[in-house]
Formats: sequence, structure tokens, C-alpha cells
Amino acid sequence: QVQLVESGGGFVQAGGSLRLSCAASGGTFSNYHMGWFRQAPGKEREFVAAIGRNSSNYAYANSVKGRFTIVRDNAKNTVYLQMNSLKPEDTAVYYCAADPGFGRVLITIYPSAYDSWGQGTQVTVSS
Repeated sequence: QVQLVESGGGFVQAGGSLRLSCAASGGTFSNYHMGWFRQAPGKEREFVAAIGRNSSNYAYANSVKGRFTIVRDNAKNTVYLQMNSLKPEDTAVYYCAADPGFGRVLITIYPSAYDSWGQGTQVTVSS
């Protein structure tokens, strides 16, 4: 497993932007598919975005498609989530997660496949 630390959360007005970062350590970062999930108060954790080991494939939740972009830098062991045109409904704790894949090329949106998680970073969007 790798250790993951998120940063970049904060308070922003609707329509604004934030960039989340997730730094990995303790493992070979390029061996992992990476994902972002979020959890709002009283709701289940939900998938936001994922990226393959070599940035060869991507997936986004319909609710963020066209507004959020996931990018990874394997040289820096970091994955980013650029969030634009933020809405109040984007308010949540955002978690970074690593999926070892075990030879699977395809990325997945299912949290159970991810075996390492960060502590989360709060994003609050005001109306």
C-alpha cells in the first residue's frame, strides 16, 4: 500500500476553482490507478474521477464531467484534481485513493478496488 496525503481544499464561492493535490509515498506510484472520491454530510462516498497508471484512460462522474480534470505526474508521485465552475453541491470531503489493479488495465469507479486512502480534504462551495 501507499500512503496518500491530500491538500488544496478550502472555501470558494460558486463558479470558482480549486486544485486538489494528492502526494503518494511508500510505494511505486506508477503501479497504481488513482481515483478521487467525495463524501458529503449524510451521504455515501461517491466516485468523482479516476486515471490509469500511465494516464492512458480516464473516467469522470457525470456530475463533474466538463468541470473537473484529473491529472497525474508520475515523476512527482502526485495526482491532481482541477475543479472549475464549482457548485454548492460539490461541497464535500474529497479523498484520494490508490487502486493496485493487480494486472487490470481498466480503471474502476468502485471504492472497494482502492486499497489506500488519504485522510481527506474539505471543499466548501458557497452559493
